[in-house]
Amino acid sequence: MNNVSIRPGRAEDIEAMVAMLPRLAEFELPKHRRAGDLWEGDAKALRTWAEQGDDSAIVVVAEDAEAGVVGVAFVRLQPEFMSKAPSGHLEALAIAPIADGHGIGRRLLGAAEDAAKAAGALAMTLHVFANNERARSVYDRHGYEGELLRYVKHLDASS
Repeated sequence: MNNVSIRPGRAEDIEAMVAMLPRLAEFELPKHRRAGDLWEGDAKALRTWAEQGDDSAIVVVAEDAEAGVVGVAFVRLQPEFMSKAPSGHLEALAIAPIADGHGIGRRLLGAAEDAAKAAGALAMTLHVFANNERARSVYDRHGYEGELLRYVKHLDASS
């Protein structure tokens, strides 16, 4: 991982990007969640972006000269939840296992933030599960602050 570049994603990167998304579920999932719930929607949105385009999407990839695409950041430009100010929402940040520990996530996050800011975003938001300590520590180190807690009660008979 000595020759990694960060660049805008392209439609032809789609399979490599989607292949990394299951890593978003590599932590102990909450009781009523299945792994696909964490990444299948992002895969569908990225495929739509690749096939049809999407002016609200920012897609940035990390590409290794030998291994190909080894990371992806996917941001959706949208009004901020409360203030309605221009904002970016980090939908997904995924790194291939071969690229772990090389600072690629940090570089992708920075590039995604820069692209969102250039597009007029005044803030960047994201969702992270409370028990996903690894992801939370990454975001904490990069200046993100927890703001809301989301509570869920599943109303099925097996609760």
